[in-house]
Amino acid sequence: MSDNAEPLLDGKHYALDGEELAFFKSQTGINDEHALKAHIMKVQAEAYKVHRYSCIFRFNFTKLKISRLPAYAQLLKLGQERDGAIFMDVGCCFRNDVRKAVADGFAVQNAIASDLHPEFWDLGHKLFNTTPATFPVPFVAGDALSATFLPPTPPLMALPTSPAPALASVTTLGQLLGHVSAVHASSFFHLFDEAHQAQLARALAGLLSPAPGSLIFGAHGGRSSKGLRRVRERVGEKGWRTEPMFCHSPESWRALWDGEVFPPGTVRVEASLQQRRDGASAEVDEEGAWAGILVWSVTRV
Repeated sequence: MSDNAEPLLDGKHYALDGEELAFFKSQTGINDEHALKAHIMKVQAEAYKVHRYSCIFRFNFTKLKISRLPAYAQLLKLGQERDGAIFMDVGCCFRNDVRKAVADGFAVQNAIASDLHPEFWDLGHKLFNTTPATFPVPFVAGDALSATFLPPTPPLMALPTSPAPALASVTTLGQLLGHVSAVHASSFFHLFDEAHQAQLARALAGLLSPAPGSLIFGAHGGRSSKGLRRVRERVGEKGWRTEPMFCHSPESWRALWDGEVFPPGTVRVEASLQQRRDGASAEVDEEGAWAGILVWSVTRV
């Protein structure tokens, strides 16, 4: 987005479907729809001062992204069937996704979240009218691309010999190497260029437990062929997203995880390119490629 065109936070993109409305009413305790909208818009304005992410402008933080991903049922099953299964939400922003998983039955004491901006975690409590005591999921602030916060480590091929630390005591993601059963990362990878996306994939892979069924999953901007997204995207009445976005295709995404990040044949990668949920029509660029949402999961076999 160009810095000389400030988008208008006017609520134009605010739209909750029935399931989302019910979720936010139950989580915030605000049952009046007009009061709920005013509350959400107030937090949105504060968050936009922290960082002008288009997902905040478009109210994407009000969408139930995680529960509509194909791998979500697999996450909940892990929580039910694997003793002590740890769920990590990376790039969690207001933590609406981890809240949804907890609301649907994942044990709150086995969930943890991380983001670069700790302000978003505090705003999440404000958004949902909670405190660290009433919603005790630990939050760890840090840069997932920092070697001191998350040391680059090849995927473990055998279970760790030491137990996982108490999540409340974790200060860096490196303390959880090989202990995480499921990692969720949505609207995250597309913030980086190709090299850093590969670095991030390797870093998150090091966190994953080698037990079969452990998974990393999410959704982010993608393209029908690997390359820079060249579609100019309006994000407000006066604002445009003009910076280039590197996008993987489903084919290149599968090749990255199965063969480069993990040894060939040790994971099952599912990836598909879907049209955006906001109703925007697919635009084809000058190379004949179209941009959409890459929906994916990586499961250890």
